Amino acid sequence: MQDKVTYEYAVIRLVPKVELEEFINIGVILYSKRKQYLGIRYKVDRDRILALSPEVDADLVSDYLTAWEDICKGAPHGGKIGKFEQGSRFRWLVASRSTIIQSSKTHPGLCSEPEKVLNNLFNRYVSQ
Repeated sequence: MQDKVTYEYAVIRLVPKVELEEFINIGVILYSKRKQYLGIRYKVDRDRILALSPEVDADLVSDYLTAWEDICKGAPHGGKIGKFEQGSRFRWLVASRSTIIQSSKTHPGLCSEPEKVLNNLFNRYVSQ
């Protein structure tokens, strides 16, 4: 167990009508300070999105998630937030908000391979 480190993750949700609080899981974001890892995995399932809310622009949702990915990577397209240190980028992305893209509360865990855990969480909560 000595090779395991802590991580935090949140499930990314699409909430088309915030006032109804209905949502579908569309991704997972995971951060491990000790492994210096911040990753995101998402899936924009157009059919599922349109079944929940026909007026949602799936391309726009995809664009927003691409921006989240850029922030995670610290890419130049991540803007000012993308220049923050990893932990601050994670906290900014998972902060409570009232938009159509939200995240769950953060959950902790232990792992030795954060990317493997990210994929497992994605398969568990999103890719059903």
